Amino acid sequence: MDKRGNPITILLAEDDEDDYLLTIDALRAACLINDLHWVKDGEELMDYLLRRGSFRDLRTSPRPGLILLDLNMPRKGGREALEEIKSNPDLRRIPVVILTTSKAEEDIIRSYDLGVNSFIKKPVSFHQFVEAIKVLGQYWLEIVELPT
Repeated sequence: MDKRGNPITILLAEDDEDDYLLTIDALRAACLINDLHWVKDGEELMDYLLRRGSFRDLRTSPRPGLILLDLNMPRKGGREALEEIKSNPDLRRIPVVILTTSKAEEDIIRSYDLGVNSFIKKPVSFHQFVEAIKVLGQYWLEIVELPT
C-alpha cells in the first residue's frame, strides 16, 4: 500500500505471455491485490514510463511503484531499459526487481552495477514461484517505504 492506503501499481516487463499469466496466478495465490500492468519489451516499458504513445493516459497507465523486469526481451532488453530508468532523474527512484531465468554471474553483477534493487532467478516450479512472489510482495509492497 502507498501512503494513502492504495495498492501499489506493479509494472511487469516480460515478453513471454505464459510467464505473464504465471505471474498473475502467483500474485493471486499470494493474496496480493495490486494492480498489475504488462509491457512486452523494453521499448514498451520506456514508452509506459515516459507516457508515450498509447501510455499517455495516467488513468490507464498509472505510475508504477514497483517494476518487475525480465532481462531477455526483444527490441530493447532489460539491461538497456534498466540503464535508462536508473539514469533518468524522474524514474530512478522506482524500485526495479529483475525477475529472470538467467543465473549468470555477469548478469547479476551488471544488473547491480546498473542500479537494480533486487535480482531474483525465477524458480522452476509454480509452488516455488508463488513463494518467491509472496516474499517479494511482502517485502516490496508491505514492509519497505516507497517514494510516492
